[in-house]
Amino acid sequence: MVQTEVLIIGAGPTGLALAIWLTKQGTKVRIIDKSSGPGETSRAMAVQARTLEFYRQMDMADEVVAAGYKTPAMNMWARGKRQAHIKLLDAGGDISPYPFVLVYPQDRHEKTLVERLRLLNVEVERQTEFISFQDKGDYVTAVLKHQDGQEETCEAKYLAACDGARSPIRHQIGSGFEGGTYKQLFYVADVTASGVDPAGEAQFAFDKSEFVLLMPYTSTNQYRIIGIVRDERAEHPENLTFEDVGHEAINGLHITIDKVNWFSTYRVHHRVTDNFRSGRAFLLGDAAHVHSPAGGQGMNTGIMDAINLAWKLTAVLKGQAPDSLLDSYEQERQAFAHKLVETTDRLFTFATAEGGFADFVRNRIAPIFMSLAYRIENVREYMFRIVSQTTLSYHESPLSSGKAGTVQGGDRLPWAPVSGADNYESLKQICWQVHIYGEANSDLKAWCDQRNIPLHIFAWDDLHHKAGLEKNAIYLLRPDTYVALADSLGSVEVLDKYFREREITLNV
Repeated sequence: MVQTEVLIIGAGPTGLALAIWLTKQGTKVRIIDKSSGPGETSRAMAVQARTLEFYRQMDMADEVVAAGYKTPAMNMWARGKRQAHIKLLDAGGDISPYPFVLVYPQDRHEKTLVERLRLLNVEVERQTEFISFQDKGDYVTAVLKHQDGQEETCEAKYLAACDGARSPIRHQIGSGFEGGTYKQLFYVADVTASGVDPAGEAQFAFDKSEFVLLMPYTSTNQYRIIGIVRDERAEHPENLTFEDVGHEAINGLHITIDKVNWFSTYRVHHRVTDNFRSGRAFLLGDAAHVHSPAGGQGMNTGIMDAINLAWKLTAVLKGQAPDSLLDSYEQERQAFAHKLVETTDRLFTFATAEGGFADFVRNRIAPIFMSLAYRIENVREYMFRIVSQTTLSYHESPLSSGKAGTVQGGDRLPWAPVSGADNYESLKQICWQVHIYGEANSDLKAWCDQRNIPLHIFAWDDLHHKAGLEKNAIYLLRPDTYVALADSLGSVEVLDKYFREREITLNV
């Protein structure tokens, strides 16, 4: 038996992120994948601000930002005319240290994560296929098949299924995957294009019921193009080429496709599994939820599944928390997955609805509305929060408690840099920590010292109040940087009660 603490099936972004966060916290992992190497196509494109905030914990955010492409603006076209120009750079300047939409193709992204994992002395075991597993109560055994046909049995404390929408592990545990498949067929291509105006900006074009999204991912005329396949052509997608799909919306952009580097078709699904956890097995990423690509949320959501689970697995494996802590993974992430599917479903339905009225709204009303709304600061910030996933909260979680200012347990800690003091700097540590904006009393300092919990005190500033924080209140942060407890009185008794009720210890 080859033993490990966590066996990860699937080395896409979700599995790689899980392996990195677990290894960084001292948890032993094996990560396998049946493919021979990282993906070679650019599939998922957007890396959202919240993901970059987590990457800062691994000291890899700067590397990803430097390698990616900050989309400066989005242009909306209808019937061959530009109807709106929406600036995207610094859209969330007061919300996140990463206030932009970053395009970083998944193939490059995966290679970066693989290299980061390699620096932690963990290699992805390629051409190794998951066959089956058994939950033994205190551990799991998994049968793995190698390239030469030899099988081995691996014993692990926990099993993490990051094995995609067709997840064999999900099928084995019998978890449902409720939802459906949209009838429309889509195509995706990586192309070299000229004549894009302005060059290097995203273009979203409608022509009646056809649409196309053109997204740059370098500054050298490389674009991802996504569109819809209509009529009888959609009945035989296996025979389609780029030349076969409708080009009305593309022609409306007045551009020339100089070269098609990759082309594929796909159908969009919207599903959420019944159980994110089954005993010692966990479902993450596409194995747990799939949805429309609207808003570039899929890959980011999978990575956040991984980060949510990683610190909880580590705490349980180290004896710092009971097994019941792991139930909060499903409670927190399943609720968000349902909400995300509902949101992207509405956007998808709007973009693909057929009929004269739908065409009129998309081609005439929507561009004007978007252009006007985006000029209003509050609307612009709200849109950034939604897309960037910085608005995600866990208010209903058993790990969330209290409220101070407008910040409550389960919220993402507001980013509030003041006079060079960035309150996100301390979040590079994957640990429980306490923030005080104002002054901390001696009891709190002693409490944190005794339990080896970092205490970060920030001199009060009006900008903290603007961010929703309360002077002298306690903000207890989870290892994944979400607010666990907010307490206006700054009471150590409240802190003690929080950990005692959840049976979490800090000095094991």
